[in-house]
Amino acid sequence: MKKQFLQWLGAALVAIAVLPVPAWATGYTQTRYPIILVHGLFGFDKIGPVEYFYGIPEALRADGAQVYVAEVSAANSTEVRGEQLLTYVKQVLAATGASKVNLIGHSHGGPTIRYVASVAPQLVASVTSVAGPNKGAAVADVLRGVVTPGSLSQAVLGTVVNSFTTLIEVLSGSPNDPQNSIAALDSLTTAGMAKFNLAHPEGVPATACGEGAYQVGGVYYFSWSGGQPLTNFLDPSDASMGLLSLAYGGATNDGLVGSCSSHLGQVIRDNYGMNHLDEVNQLLGLVNIFETNPKTVYRQQANRLQGLGL
Repeated sequence: MKKQFLQWLGAALVAIAVLPVPAWATGYTQTRYPIILVHGLFGFDKIGPVEYFYGIPEALRADGAQVYVAEVSAANSTEVRGEQLLTYVKQVLAATGASKVNLIGHSHGGPTIRYVASVAPQLVASVTSVAGPNKGAAVADVLRGVVTPGSLSQAVLGTVVNSFTTLIEVLSGSPNDPQNSIAALDSLTTAGMAKFNLAHPEGVPATACGEGAYQVGGVYYFSWSGGQPLTNFLDPSDASMGLLSLAYGGATNDGLVGSCSSHLGQVIRDNYGMNHLDEVNQLLGLVNIFETNPKTVYRQQANRLQGLGL
């Protein structure tokens, strides 16, 4: 009898050890798997005191989240950025001993994290696309219409923008990732994203403005975005968001990405009073004071993942 009891006790302890920590025993943002934040076009981890995800990693870590900020090419195709991110994910897994990660990507970071989840779903617990142009961006279409493939204007634009993104990499102290602004532009057009979605369809809505599958291949898919280009008259970047929003012809957008295009998997919300920069708490926290603070939205998402045991 004693031997049977000890065997039962040992089995019970093993079972308890492999179960996820219950939510009541954790901090509000403490997820089972590490969170990796992934920047968009022209993005970086940190330049001096300025973070791309301004104040967001700290807000998540404050209540238990294990957060990493990836740095991939500031401008390149989704596939190139995706392979860079896949390498980074494997490094995080090796460093932490975790079996999976939760990926959160802003703007071009959205398709970038989708790539990793598509080619290596066994390494990814969840994908959260923040204003990802999952069906393309009208702004990219307009620019592609002006910059003809093979033209002098394309050569000049490519050289200037590649120089700019290389400077971003140098200032942020990142590895010398390859820069290809024309490949980035082509990736972000409606046609480019349509081609990408054929190869990586997970979570993409079948309808123009619906939701996609909530879970594919064991990976949970979420999305959210803003829908208000002008949000704070003190923010000098608002003017550019307002101007760029004209490309959408009145359709709801955040200044760079249409709300419907941002949909992926479970749509948390697509009309926050935020523009494309507000979604990462920029410029330096000058966001809409009448809307939920973006840091809070990230914290809520971490808590949502926690509730799912992720």
